[in-house]
Amino acid sequence: MMPVEQVVARPVSAAALLILAGLFITSLFVGVGEVSVLDAFSNSDALYLIAASRLPRTLAAVLTGAGLAIAGLVMQTLARNRFVEPTTAGTGQSAALGILLVTLFMPSSSIAIKTIVASLTALAGTSLFLSIAHRLPPTQPFLVPLFGLVYGGVVGAAVTFVAWHADLLQFVEIWTNGEFSGVLRGRYELLWVSAAMLAVTWIFADRFTLMSLGRDVSIGLGLDYAHMMQIGLVIISVVTALTVVVVGLVPFVGLVVPNMVSRLMGDNMRSAIPWVAGSGAALVLACDIIGRLLRFPYEIPVGTVLGVVGAAAFLWLLFRRPAHA
Repeated sequence: MMPVEQVVARPVSAAALLILAGLFITSLFVGVGEVSVLDAFSNSDALYLIAASRLPRTLAAVLTGAGLAIAGLVMQTLARNRFVEPTTAGTGQSAALGILLVTLFMPSSSIAIKTIVASLTALAGTSLFLSIAHRLPPTQPFLVPLFGLVYGGVVGAAVTFVAWHADLLQFVEIWTNGEFSGVLRGRYELLWVSAAMLAVTWIFADRFTLMSLGRDVSIGLGLDYAHMMQIGLVIISVVTALTVVVVGLVPFVGLVVPNMVSRLMGDNMRSAIPWVAGSGAALVLACDIIGRLLRFPYEIPVGTVLGVVGAAAFLWLLFRRPAHA
């Protein structure tokens, strides 16, 4: 006889897939240029608009949301703290610093070079954050997110200071406020690497779950803790750097989504990964659609919408009652 949990999970999974599919289709037909479902099959101009702009934008939102949610899940596992994520712990700001350095010293570099340098600076920034965070008292978990906010603020201030002296503040504003209006065919494909990072996370999901038990316990269970830490740092850094290079900083996705999913499904990463990725994609898609509709025909950047939604969700997570066992 099938367990009750599986009986309940099937309709919930189907509903979640339908919501994501509905948001995906809605995104294809929301914008300044009016396109109907019938036009998509009969009008060549409408079909070109969807293929060149709407579909790449929608795919970029899906890949960004899924990637950032998974990066947040991995970071929370490495830090053993539920209140950190790449954009509130200095990773995103470190990636922006890398792009700034490339812009200053190699202005004609390709987007691939910018991504590599941004990944390296994000890796260095995240490593420094985790090395300090692990020294904070474990009995005071709120010190870690507070330190992350201060740390990210310091790195972000350094980026702004250098950009101000180099007359690059406009570029920094683009990198630090995520939006999809400039995403076109040929300008988002690097984000598919985020999907590869999701696959890597899935492969090592059980080992990451062991890491959440702590360094001593996981080593005692035979885990190569240092090696897994390196893999986790690469996942976080690459996903964050790709997002900053292609879209800009998109806040709170990696904080809110893993917390919501873990509250409902527990801490087994393998079972949580599909839900975290799908929920992250749905959240970013929904906020992007809201940003397109609030001041139509003008747009509000998705980073601004998520800043409001994510901040409210973050406060709820801080003050919520613990989930019942």
